[in-house]
Amino acid sequence: MNSTTMQKPAPLATATSTATSVCLANATLVLPHREMHGSITIDQGVITDISSDNRVPTGAIDCQKDYVLPGLIELHTDNLERHMEPRPGVNWPHLAALISHDSELACTGITTVFDALRVGSIVQKSAGLGAYARVVADELLTARANQAFKISHFIHLRAEICSETLLDELSQFNREDRVGIVSLMDHTPGQRQFRDLTALRTYMSKKRNMNDEQFAEHIAFLKSLQERIGKAHEAGAVEHAERLGATLASHDDTTKQQVATSTTHGVSFAEFPTTVEAARACRDNGIAVMMGAPNLVRGGSHSGNVSAATLADSDLLDIISSDYVPSALLLSVFILAKQWEDLPRAVLCATLNPANAVGLKDRGALKLGNRGDILRVTTHANTPILRGVWSSGNRVA
Repeated sequence: MNSTTMQKPAPLATATSTATSVCLANATLVLPHREMHGSITIDQGVITDISSDNRVPTGAIDCQKDYVLPGLIELHTDNLERHMEPRPGVNWPHLAALISHDSELACTGITTVFDALRVGSIVQKSAGLGAYARVVADELLTARANQAFKISHFIHLRAEICSETLLDELSQFNREDRVGIVSLMDHTPGQRQFRDLTALRTYMSKKRNMNDEQFAEHIAFLKSLQERIGKAHEAGAVEHAERLGATLASHDDTTKQQVATSTTHGVSFAEFPTTVEAARACRDNGIAVMMGAPNLVRGGSHSGNVSAATLADSDLLDIISSDYVPSALLLSVFILAKQWEDLPRAVLCATLNPANAVGLKDRGALKLGNRGDILRVTTHANTPILRGVWSSGNRVA
C-alpha cells in the first residue's frame, strides 16, 4: 500500500524544540522515494535546508557518505512493560522504567514511540502487573511535560477485550491524555495468534510455570470469558477510541470475516495479521498492514503464523514494528531493503507509513519543515550501525 492511500486520522499535537543548528553534510540522504548525495540542516528543531551540494561547510558534520534517514516511528512496542517487570513478579519503579525505556529506544534510532499500555485485567486470575495503565500514563505525561525524555512519546492503549476491567480502565482516560492509538486485542486461545495451542502451552509453561492441568483450566476460563463479555467489550472499546480521538488498530486478524469486522469498526491499521488471507483482505479494505521486525530478522513468526517476508514478497507489508526487540526495527529496515532491493521503500515502512497511519504530519520524512528527527547510519555486512541520533534537533545518541 502506498502511504498516500492510508486512512489519515486527525493530527496529534507535538512538542516544540529549542535546539540549535546542526548540519550533516557529505551524506547519502534517504528521501521518500530516492537517495541523494548532499546535506541536511536542522535549525531550532526543524529541517530548514536539504541540498545536493557536495561541499562540507565549516562546522558541519562530515558524514563520509553514511546514510542519513528520518528517525524511526514505533507504533507498537512491549518494551516498556519489560522495564516495568524485568522478571515475572518483579515490579520496577515506573519513572525509572520509563527513563530507561526512553534511553534504549533513542540508542536504537527510534525517535517517536507510542508506548503500549495494557488496559483490562482479569481479577480472578490476577498475575503480573495487574491494572497499571492510568498510573503509568500519569507518570509518563508528567515526565514528558518536565522534558525528562530524549524522544517523543505518545500513548497506545492495548484494549484486552476479554478482561473483566477493560471498560472501567478505558473510562479513566480523556482527550487531554493524547492517546494516539487504541488497539483491539483478543488473546482467547484457539483463534488469532494462538490458533495453535502448542505454542501457547510452551509460552505459559515458561512464563507462568503452568502444568498441563493448570493450562487446561486457564484455556477453559478464557473461552468462557470471551463468550460472556467479548462482544460488549469490543463494541465499548471502539466507542472509547472514538471518544478519545485515537486511531483504532486491530490485532492478529486471521480471517476475511475478522478483517470485515475491523473495517466496520473503522480500523486504520492491522497489527500482525496472522495469514496471507487476512493481509490481503486488509489491503482490499484500505487497512495498512503492520508486521513485526523480529519476524523479519528471525525469518519467521515465533508463533507459527505467516512470515513478514512472505507478505513483503506479495506487496502486503506497509509498516514495521519493533514489537519486543527495539533494535530490531532499524535492522529489519535493511533486511527489507535487501529483499526489495530498494532502501527508500523499506525506510518508509518504519517512518512515513506509520506517521501517516496515526495522523502525524510533521515527521517521517526528510522534508523541509519537518521535525529534526534524523539518523546517521553506516552498515557492516548489511547490518546497520548507528553513528548518530537527533531528536527534534537534539543529539540523543
